[in-house]
Amino acid sequence: MRGKGTRAGGRTVAAAVAWVVLAGPAPAVVGGREAPEAAGSSVMVLSSNGGVCTGVVVARDAVLTAAHCVSGRAEHRVHFRDAAGAPVLLDLASRVVHPGYDAGAIAGRRRSIDLALVRTASALPPRFSVAPLSAAMPRAGERLALSGYGAGKAGDARSTGTFRSVALPVVEPYGQSRILVWLKSAGAGGCQGDSGGPIGPEGTAAVLAVSAWIGGGCGGVSQGVLLGPQRDWIDRTLAGWGTTATWTAP
Repeated sequence: MRGKGTRAGGRTVAAAVAWVVLAGPAPAVVGGREAPEAAGSSVMVLSSNGGVCTGVVVARDAVLTAAHCVSGRAEHRVHFRDAAGAPVLLDLASRVVHPGYDAGAIAGRRRSIDLALVRTASALPPRFSVAPLSAAMPRAGERLALSGYGAGKAGDARSTGTFRSVALPVVEPYGQSRILVWLKSAGAGGCQGDSGGPIGPEGTAAVLAVSAWIGGGCGGVSQGVLLGPQRDWIDRTLAGWGTTATWTAP
């Protein structure tokens, strides 16, 4: 392993990397396909408690992910493979959890904005591209691509670590939301490790939401946090780090 973050406090994180490296390819996000061509703006976010998530590159040294992936006392690293295929871990210089995040929201049936930004201690290599963010508000029936490094099927942890994507239709179980988007297709959807991954219009690089929660197990209803309503928080946080996000035209 190379890069910052491979030494102090990283024993469990390093073990998670070893597990991901040994994991063989699997056929799906759950009902999707491997999508290496779309992985250039995504990384993995690993936790010392064994957690694995996905993150979206929004600046050379900044990654957007789900808040539950980086909250709490655990240590976290950004993980990717270098040009030779060797695993790399990057330390975090800073992390900011959205003030509207509520860790107990699901159990308490409360609203939560499950977003966080992390700043890496060193810049990501040039082969990574910055994902364009979108403030678009999807409607029922629209197809969006959900992507991530999560497991290819329920209970198969060893299938984690391959970037996969699946196109899913938007559903509105409680009407259109200004905070969340729900995606549902029989037998297809997110799985463990896809939290924090990009959700965007099929066939484009734009990201309009990040995955936050799965209902009914892998392949169930996938829920994402819309980025448009949180644009001010994203922009203010990045400005504090001396950088900016790229937003697509309305």
